[in-house]
Amino acid sequence: MSPAKHDGKVRGIQFSPWNLLLIVPLLVLVTPLFNMDGPRLFGMPFFYWFQFLMVAVGVLSTWIVYLMTRTKPTSSAPDELSVDDLDEGDAR
Repeated sequence: MSPAKHDGKVRGIQFSPWNLLLIVPLLVLVTPLFNMDGPRLFGMPFFYWFQFLMVAVGVLSTWIVYLMTRTKPTSSAPDELSVDDLDEGDAR
């Protein structure tokens, strides 16, 4: 995936391998993987405690991706346009 170029500036979505870590919490959507009674944890069936565990894994994954990608710039230069340039209210 290559970012879109406009006037020699890089814009759009930047790919980072860290974003692939966000796929891990999506495993909770594949119900047949964990649709079973055992093993039980404190009397709670696997089906339920696995979902609670995946909530924590999802939060941890999101936090790690945020920390690893927060300093990566999304574009090479700031936009020169302001809100007033985009306002079309006076053109009518």
